[in-house]
Amino acid sequence: MPEFFHDRKLYYTPIEFALSHIGGTWKMPILWRLQESVQRFNELKKDIPHITDKMLTSQLRELEAKGMINRKVYAVVPPKVEYSLTDKGMQAIPVIETIMKFGYELIKEEGIEFPSKQHKNDDIPS
Repeated sequence: MPEFFHDRKLYYTPIEFALSHIGGTWKMPILWRLQESVQRFNELKKDIPHITDKMLTSQLRELEAKGMINRKVYAVVPPKVEYSLTDKGMQAIPVIETIMKFGYELIKEEGIEFPSKQHKNDDIPS
């Protein structure tokens, strides 16, 4: 595969480029939770265990910069900010679903005790 530059970074494969948009510990869980509804920062924070405020803020900024989510700020006091998926973000959902299914299969193969549902949105159709 030919390598290419984007934003002064060298990529070796399209997979690497795609993962720069949705990879890491927190981006996919954030996108997954935004697929069904618009959410505010505190809703996301409450819904994603173990993520810090600082990490959630940075991941939301990165997802917005990559065009995966929209950030809408309302001119009210106190400030109100809502996050939603863009069309590009919606395109990532089937990819995330496939990765999640594969993860569940690996967990099962390894005999790891793991609840089938960690979250209400973790329902994966067979």
